[in-house]
Amino acid sequence: MDEQDDENSPPEKNCERDKTFDAKGLSEKEEGQASNVNLLEKLREQFTGLFFGGLASPEFFAMDQGTRPLCDEKTDHARTEGHSSESKAKKASALAGISKFSMRPQDIRDYLQRFVIRQDEAKKVLAVTICDHYNHVRRCLANPEELSQDYGKPNVLLLGPTGVGKTYLIRNLAKLLGVPFVKADATKFTETGYVGNDVEDMVRDLVRAANGDAELAQYGIIFVDEIDKIASNEAMGRDVSGRGVQVNLLKLMEDAEVNCVAPNDITAQMSAMVTFGGRRHRRESISTRHILFIVSGAFDRLNELVRRRSSDGAIGFGRKSFAEDEENYLRLATTADFVQFGLEPEFIGRLPVRVACEHLRKKDLAQILISSEGSILRQYEKDFEGYGIELTLTEGAIYAIAALAEEEKTGARGLMTVLERLFRDFKFHLPSTAIRQLNVNEATVRDPAAALQKLLADSST
Repeated sequence: MDEQDDENSPPEKNCERDKTFDAKGLSEKEEGQASNVNLLEKLREQFTGLFFGGLASPEFFAMDQGTRPLCDEKTDHARTEGHSSESKAKKASALAGISKFSMRPQDIRDYLQRFVIRQDEAKKVLAVTICDHYNHVRRCLANPEELSQDYGKPNVLLLGPTGVGKTYLIRNLAKLLGVPFVKADATKFTETGYVGNDVEDMVRDLVRAANGDAELAQYGIIFVDEIDKIASNEAMGRDVSGRGVQVNLLKLMEDAEVNCVAPNDITAQMSAMVTFGGRRHRRESISTRHILFIVSGAFDRLNELVRRRSSDGAIGFGRKSFAEDEENYLRLATTADFVQFGLEPEFIGRLPVRVACEHLRKKDLAQILISSEGSILRQYEKDFEGYGIELTLTEGAIYAIAALAEEEKTGARGLMTVLERLFRDFKFHLPSTAIRQLNVNEATVRDPAAALQKLLADSST
């Protein structure tokens, strides 16, 4: 019946009905589009809040899966605003500290003395370099016109055996200055095979260390360890990776523009997508012009090259007396020695400040245990304190530990090796007894097993 009515209906009526249906369909379509836009906007707001701290918040993880809100615009907005305010405050404080830099070289040296034993020459050189560099940065912040002037950046090369405090010096230096700091190992650059990508990632890591603030990051410090591992070795064939990394790194050390977002970084790309549209304005690149680069390495083979060169030019008593002090060899290294070692002339030329660290002897290692604020012995005292046991060591025990650590030939790292071997069984047995005092003397260091058995026997009687 309905079909007959439709067929018999006048054309005008059918047209009006079609228009009504078209208007209704168009209205539903517009509502659907508007709904989709609102949903996308909500999802974008949700993703923004979660990506910039929401997922990492304790409140989010404390909620049950079923009770977590799909989108809470007020909470996300407040969280984002709070994060932004905190970042701005940290940036303002850091930049204010740099713009008011007034330290003297002796002030920096005295601070480093609290943590690192010996290495007086390295402390002096680093203190002077830091003061020169950040005095220049301070002038640039006060007068932006100086940013365009030529500046010979005093990048530093630290040489010396493992465990003498090279990394510890730089880490405490960055802590004192309060500037963004990044440590990287040069070995990973040769393992990837993508020359340059990982090198630029160091600069992006520096931006992340500055909470995403490229303006603050451009005044930070990048420390590259194991730099001797990227020396090219032509005797073993063409080393494309080592030479290529040097070429790309020397560009960064002088003056280069690095994109803040890596092309192959999915997370960064998602972040850029979320912030698209002007909600957050971020710098797309960062200049390395005022980033201070400090590199270090053991350079064992270089030590041998300098020794051989110096021994060939010395005869008689001079040769014998020089050979008695082998740790002086690295101090005598010249640019030609570094080039022969496998570093590119352009690369070593970007490191005008060079200083060799000294070997640590028995008395130096003992002094680390006694007076250094970063002494590993404090860690073991806290370990025993966690079980309610007080740990004390006699002076003879400390020097006995230092003597064993010197035999390890790994510098200050040898102290932890010796202490771990010494206290391993004590940590296992004593917490289950009523013993609350552990006194360590020289005999305990020589034979810890016998000392432990005696201590357990005495406590049981």
